[in-house]
Amino acid sequence: MKRLFVLFVLLATTVLAGAALAQAYPNRPVKVIVPWPPGQATDIAARVVAERLQNTLGQPFIIENKPGAGGSIGTDAVVKSAPDGYTILAASSGPVSIMPNLQGTPYDPLKDLAPVSLICMTPFALVTHPSFPAKNAREFIAELKANPGKYTFASSGTGATAHLFAELFNTLAGIEARHVPYKGTAPAVTDLLNGNVTYAVETVAATQSHIKSGKLKSFGVSTKTRSGAMPELPPLAEAAGLDYDAAAWIGYAAPPGTPREVLMRVSGEMQKALATQELKDRLISLGLDARSSTPDDMAAFMRREQERYGKIIRDANIKVEK
Repeated sequence: MKRLFVLFVLLATTVLAGAALAQAYPNRPVKVIVPWPPGQATDIAARVVAERLQNTLGQPFIIENKPGAGGSIGTDAVVKSAPDGYTILAASSGPVSIMPNLQGTPYDPLKDLAPVSLICMTPFALVTHPSFPAKNAREFIAELKANPGKYTFASSGTGATAHLFAELFNTLAGIEARHVPYKGTAPAVTDLLNGNVTYAVETVAATQSHIKSGKLKSFGVSTKTRSGAMPELPPLAEAAGLDYDAAAWIGYAAPPGTPREVLMRVSGEMQKALATQELKDRLISLGLDARSSTPDDMAAFMRREQERYGKIIRDANIKVEK
């Protein structure tokens, strides 16, 4: 009986200590490391959320850009930071879900990161030069099937998200086309606008202005639901009759061992902020769709994403120089 009482006291003390920690956090500025340059989608989304967290939690959430090596330098810096809740990572698909499958990283994202919450999903669109004769996604696929190897598709680089999503689309549609990798999204879209490549599966954010102006033709978006930024475009799953649902993601994560109470506190505030129409509209204006999660849900999501990207890379036999 005495032993049970002691255990009860210890448990109660732990719970109360955790609650006190969550209430006290944060009591000084929080650093949010963005492993990309300023102005990139992850950077912008991280700043939108940091601004709201600063207002609700009463301490500055300071963005620090630490780009390099496809996002792995900044990610690794967070992995090696003190697990006290005062260093947070603006996590994203590339360095967390893709690179471990493609090149290897000094960290294991499923073990070395403590998920906090998703921020948004980045939908992509299938786009061609306006001169391409197809009127819809089914006609586009039929034309490429009739001419295997004739047409080309652009991406922002070998192993980039745009490359993987295009390869997935090609596989599901049963088409063969030649990959033309570029050093970034801008040159890939420029050559598409000039008619030097046939098509691309690129972000809505990078293509929406060209689609609306008629400089690019789009047959649909990569997600099974319509994009908030371009609701007029049908999902390719519907337009092409494919089991196609692909989007890049952005979220917050922390170093391993960060107290659960801190993760839950930040996640809870993020979920409330991302449920507001104000933040949804702000992200939509950037070509992003708001999405939040609990730490546990984000952990499960990250596992699924890593497995999915691994399969795409293996099936398409994608390799990059290390």
